[in-house]
Amino acid sequence: MLVPILIAAVVGYLLGSLPFGYWIARAKGVNIFEVGSKNPGATNVLRVLGKGPGYLAFFLDALKGAIATGMPSFVVYGGNMREVIQGFCYSLGVVGLIGALLGHSFSCFLKFRGGKGVATAAGGFLVLLPSATLIAGFVWIIVFYALRYVSLASIFASVALPIAAFFLSPSPLLRGFVTIIALFVIIRHRANIVRLLNGTENKFVKKKESSQ
Repeated sequence: MLVPILIAAVVGYLLGSLPFGYWIARAKGVNIFEVGSKNPGATNVLRVLGKGPGYLAFFLDALKGAIATGMPSFVVYGGNMREVIQGFCYSLGVVGLIGALLGHSFSCFLKFRGGKGVATAAGGFLVLLPSATLIAGFVWIIVFYALRYVSLASIFASVALPIAAFFLSPSPLLRGFVTIIALFVIIRHRANIVRLLNGTENKFVKKKESSQ
């Protein structure tokens, strides 16, 4: 079992390390570390470059989390989707997602810098706990559109996810894992929390599309 765990961790880390937000911004001639919040995550890409690049960055960051989580079981069961669904290797999926989150947050392609892991975690949890993840996503939408703070919406969603998982997941492993990752995401937002408490956190303002 040790070899599959190591493979899931390494592959998950390498997938998570793919800095899509940084690459998308560079393709537009922008160094994402020098503009906006100076974070390579999808939110900053959306704020700086607009909807298209921002949504693409979010989708790709979520996709790498989903692949890192689901791929171990797909490989174990030789691509037989019925067996994958019925016998999902939660432990390997958890390891893959941990690797992806560490890779996204501390990318080897960005001198171990990275984003805060919200999109990548969402993609992975959509595979592990789809119902609980959709509830957390709904909480994110409500908080964001009510207050226009992406960071606060992400923090509330991170709190909502383990609460939903407690009621919807029969697996103690998943409930404990969700709680740990939620804490990890909140800790990654510690600077935002300080700014929120000080009243200096910036509300989200979409980049105006340039007229043609």
